[in-house]
Amino acid sequence: MKELKDYVTAIPDFPKEGILFRDITTVIQDPEGFRLAVDGLIALLKGVDFDLVLGSESRGFVFGAPVAYAMKKGLVLVRKKGKLPRETISESYDLEYGSAELEMHADCIGKGQRVVIVDDLIATGGTTSAVIKMVERLGGEVVRICFVMELAGLKGRDALKGYEVDSLLIYEGK
Repeated sequence: MKELKDYVTAIPDFPKEGILFRDITTVIQDPEGFRLAVDGLIALLKGVDFDLVLGSESRGFVFGAPVAYAMKKGLVLVRKKGKLPRETISESYDLEYGSAELEMHADCIGKGQRVVIVDDLIATGGTTSAVIKMVERLGGEVVRICFVMELAGLKGRDALKGYEVDSLLIYEGK
């Protein structure tokens, strides 16, 4: 029987030489791989008291939606700037070469609501840190953060100190 890691394709020298890219699309496109990932995330959340699942564009939607559905919770979408139709709040964060901005609807999380963040990958932790800031600005509480994959060499957990972080797969490199 295959394990989740068997569905991840490693692509050397992408997007540049010296990088070993971990491709999650081969997990998603295979029904058993996708099932292993979603079931694994649900298992990480067993016994956690929460109200909402939050997924960041775009692969956070892919994994967050089935988790929210299976656990009978609502799903909050975090999008790139300018993609949401109602009043939003936003948070900027740094990228390797520049910055980006994320938004969520200003009314999507109520004071005291307990939120779990689900995403495909933690690298430096910048995206998730920006999401946490918005959740807390709206009065929500981040009670768990779950990733399918973690690139431990980029030390993203350091950016998320003080929060419970789980990953299904941990790769020691970058």
